Order: sequence, then structure tokens, then C-alpha cells
Amino acid sequence: MTSQNALLQKGGKKYRTKKNLITKPMHSVAEAMALLPKVTSVTFDATTEAHIRIGADMTQADQLVRGTVSLPHGTGKKVRIAAFVTDDFVDEAKKAGASFAGGADLIKQIEGGMLDFDVTVAMPQLMKDLGKLAKVLGPKGLMPSPKSGTVSDKPGKVIQELTKGRIEFKLDKQGIIHTSFGKVSFGEQKLKENFDTLLQAVRDAQPTGIKAGYILSISVNPTMGPGIKVAL
Repeated sequence: MTSQNALLQKGGKKYRTKKNLITKPMHSVAEAMALLPKVTSVTFDATTEAHIRIGADMTQADQLVRGTVSLPHGTGKKVRIAAFVTDDFVDEAKKAGASFAGGADLIKQIEGGMLDFDVTVAMPQLMKDLGKLAKVLGPKGLMPSPKSGTVSDKPGKVIQELTKGRIEFKLDKQGIIHTSFGKVSFGEQKLKENFDTLLQAVRDAQPTGIKAGYILSISVNPTMGPGIKVAL
């Protein structure tokens, strides 16, 4: 057996061992949050992920789900922010937590290949200048957008919210919301509070076009760990 196959077999065995800890087809939220740290199969502080299937007709624009929510305990991840702001807001953006802040100079950096950030924020008057970056930022989901709350004439406030744990959630093409809501090191109570806040935000974002059968199923898992189905 090659060393690679042995490693894969070892990893698979560990995964199966962790999966055996999930003893019921459905778990309450509290049970699921308690299980997350136990079923992680990696040595690092794994991210906790939620996967929420929505009963949406993806061909209907009035059934698309999207929103933002500020998690009470943050995500546990340092968010690198690029802020497209006018010169008089550069200092404010950096003090608020932006990794990069500027206008034409920042745009030029990104055109040159710099993409060392996770999210972008922009002032409305600079959006027209970002058109040239659409082919770079768009496919990576990094274009600032009014719908995601990342276009604002108060960039400092938005940046502070993002650094403290504000996240965006939206449907993918299969009608599922995939998002993170913390780290396994948070512990059961903090994970539950973050998850409850996320779930309420998703419920509040229910489009008028979806009359019934809104949230169809929910599962949670740690990075590279088995999924845990959550009872609705």
C-alpha cells in the first residue's frame, strides 16, 4: 500500500469513527451544537458550517433569499477588508479595521493581481470606477453590492460590523444557503446563540413569493467533518 493510500484510509477511518457519534437521524439545535466539537476530524480549530435548503423556485426572481446578519459572537475568523473610499475616508476605514483602503490607487493594485482580502466595501460614488474590476471580483463574489450591505456612505460603520461578525447569506444555484457561523472552540452555548441568530435572520428574509415550505432541511458540520441534521 502506498503512503498516500494509507493516509487516505487512516483519514477515512477517523471520519467514520466521528460519524458514528451521530446516533439519531435528527438532532435538536442544542444537541447538534454539542456534537460539533466532538465530530471534528481535524487538528485545527475547525469552522462550523450551516447548510439550509430552501423551498424556492430558482427561476423566480421573487423567491431568491439573501440577507446579512451580525452574529453575537462573531465568526472567529479575521476578515480582511478592502475598502474603496475617497481620500478623506481612508484613515477612518483603516481605523475601523480595513486591511486596504483607497480609491484609484487600490483599484490599480487589484488590477495588478493583489487579492489579499475576503470582502470589499465601497462608497457609492466609487462604484462607477469599479466596473473595470468586475471581471476580476465578480466571479470570486467580491464585488461590493447594495444588497449585501457593502455599499455605503458610512464605510467605517460597515467595516466595524464586518470585523465584529456580520456575514452575508444567499442561495446558491441549487437553492441552498451555505454559510459559516463560528468555530468549534466557541463551545456549545456560543455556537447555539450564533446559530439561532443566523436561523432567525434566514426566517426573517423569507420572500413573499414563497408561501409555504420555506425551510426544507438544515444540517451543520465542522470543516471536513460529518453532517448533523437539525430538526426544524
